[in-house]
Amino acid sequence: MVRFFPVILIAAAALLQGCQTPSTAEMPGPNFNAPPLVLAARPPAPVQYQPPISTPVTPKATSKINVPREWMVAAAARPWRWIVIHHSATPNGSVAAFDRMHKQKGWDECGYHFVIGNGDGAGDGQIEVGPRWPKQKWGAHAKTPDNKYNEFGIGICLVGNFENSRPTAKQQQSLAKLTSYLMRTYGISSGNIVGHQDTGKSTACPGRYMNVAAVRKMATSYAEGTVPMNSGTYATAGELLVPVR
Repeated sequence: MVRFFPVILIAAAALLQGCQTPSTAEMPGPNFNAPPLVLAARPPAPVQYQPPISTPVTPKATSKINVPREWMVAAAARPWRWIVIHHSATPNGSVAAFDRMHKQKGWDECGYHFVIGNGDGAGDGQIEVGPRWPKQKWGAHAKTPDNKYNEFGIGICLVGNFENSRPTAKQQQSLAKLTSYLMRTYGISSGNIVGHQDTGKSTACPGRYMNVAAVRKMATSYAEGTVPMNSGTYATAGELLVPVR
């Protein structure tokens, strides 16, 4: 029994030493520095498109034509910058039909400014004026993140599905005449005549059989007066809007 007494004393001393509270001198000093504050980045402000200021193009004397009174509006003109061409992707249609269709979708009224008929629902080549145009109201036909093609783009819809067939000859000529008039009146450059798919939208509109480049060419010729408006018969096949010779 006696021989184990020193061992017990040593173990007790080690235990007491391990449980002792460190002296004040051994403790680290207080730290009053708060951890760095990380602020969440403010989301960027939405893009607000501002149309460029440009002087309207003055039409040449040779390009002056009589146009329907409905094309000329009394309301203050919007700063139109684009002409956006669509197809309806339907076999028939008219302004009234599209107005009903768009209202069923919850829209305020027909989203296009003009509709060009194909003979089924409206006359072949007939240019109908939508309810937005007399009011010079923004369109509802080409939504994008900045909405510039709706705010400053004139929407023209040709009735038909041009993934499967071409516009009629009368539709082609009416489109060129209307586009030419809009170019001259609102100072829209030919480069700003675009198809719906050119606005960045994932769509086939206005269809593979609608040659927008040819529309630009013929409308520019009309606007400059190098080709008369009554230049004759137009092909229903081949390059769009190229006169038959």
